[in-house]
Amino acid sequence: MAELLSIKGLVSGYRHLKVLKSIDFSVDGSGMTAIIGPNGHGKSTLLKTIAGLLPAWSGEILFDGQPLPNGAPERARLGLTLVPQGDQLFTGMTVEENLMMGAFARSDRTAIRATLDTVFALFPRLQERRTQRAESLSGGERRMVGIGRGLMADGRLMMIDEPSLGLAPLIIEQIYEALGQIAADGRAIVVVEENPSRVAQVADSFHLMDGGAFAWSGTTAELETSGEIIESYLGA
Repeated sequence: MAELLSIKGLVSGYRHLKVLKSIDFSVDGSGMTAIIGPNGHGKSTLLKTIAGLLPAWSGEILFDGQPLPNGAPERARLGLTLVPQGDQLFTGMTVEENLMMGAFARSDRTAIRATLDTVFALFPRLQERRTQRAESLSGGERRMVGIGRGLMADGRLMMIDEPSLGLAPLIIEQIYEALGQIAADGRAIVVVEENPSRVAQVADSFHLMDGGAFAWSGTTAELETSGEIIESYLGA
């Protein structure tokens, strides 16, 4: 399958702090790629740099074979969608209004409504609460809204940062069931998680990040036979 995203020699960070150290990374046009590793080792920085929220200090990022423009809005319009860590919702707006904000760059009302129906099918709880303000939702419901808002953009690559952070096991299971369905429907997804057990059932490939670089990469099957490596880095 042709690469949708191709990264070579990517270096980035914050002001004078280098975080990413010559990252090589690629994502196919469909399926789920997981980036795992301890907190504070560059996983979120990688997503922010790809999305255009942080500048690349050096290296190359190609999307569908073309260099990406500067700036997050321009990249979003090309089909790069970032669902950030945490509950970054418009708390005074309803569930449906928050979801519709994800479709800000789209104009086909029929297609937008079809995507909204898809989101409600994936997360029935959101349809039940579509008129409630986001401030009244539980943590799991807020996370569902964040993922649903990302899906409303109808992008070609959706990057999700720590979707299970702080959630109960049952809610995590529901969220990953939905993400697995999205990937099975042909969308490309990159998920950042600290613990591989949360994504092992749905991801196609894994990259273990340590100290701003990839320490190990492989398929899900290879992950299952690499217990010593995972234990060394994650204590899992």
